[in-house]
Amino acid sequence: GSAKLFFEFAPRMRLRYPRGHLWSRGKFASSVGFVQLDKVTEYVRNQSEHHETTFLG
Repeated sequence: GSAKLFFEFAPRMRLRYPRGHLWSRGKFASSVGFVQLDKVTEYVRNQSEHHETTFLG
């Protein structure tokens, strides 16, 4: 990941980040503006379908 590359190119930064983590573990949040609750609820309920991948091969 990006932290691994970061520490490879800046090994002294391990003194500041001794655990080797630059980002929080397992959580991500983002916002792009105001969204209606019903739209968010619908997205969360259908996110497996939304993020589904198809193998063409």
